[in-house]
Amino acid sequence: MVVRALLAGEQILDLRKGGIREEERRFDVRSRRFWLYPTIEHQRTDLVKPAYRRWVTGEAGTSDEPADRLRIEGWADVVGVATITDEAVLESLESKFVWTRAYADSRLHWKQRQPLWVLALRAFRLVEPLDLPMRAEYAGCASWVDLDGPPEDPASLPSEPALSDESFAARFKLCADAIPGGFTAPEPD
Repeated sequence: MVVRALLAGEQILDLRKGGIREEERRFDVRSRRFWLYPTIEHQRTDLVKPAYRRWVTGEAGTSDEPADRLRIEGWADVVGVATITDEAVLESLESKFVWTRAYADSRLHWKQRQPLWVLALRAFRLVEPLDLPMRAEYAGCASWVDLDGPPEDPASLPSEPALSDESFAARFKLCADAIPGGFTAPEPD
């Protein structure tokens, strides 16, 4: 869902708390540039705002993609990082992501001692999507999946930005202004 929204230019944010397979069960930014891995984990129409429910296939979040193939349509650069613990900040960001407020609140309050990560991402669509074999180790609830096959640097393949420089800069500013202290630059790889 978020991958579709990023590649369509509908949002520039990702909200992360970390999956159950995360190292130390905590989220961390492992890379400043990464492939956008399409997933259907935790995707149900009731978790998405009505305008975006068309992207969720089936009530249980099933996919039309063949189960033995993985289609990679783009990649992203992490251009800003913030952590939040305050519901008021999450409320100020509500218009900037496709999830419902109830789902975003549930992410904020899950593992309450850990903050909710807000990543500002510059998304790029590949001119020719990658078609990879699906592997068992790619499945499950994880924020980072090491893919076997694509180039290490996604920018090495022809791609185009999901948003123009001007549109991205304007959205980034709106998001940064909604977060006390704004975004920090991600740590270098």
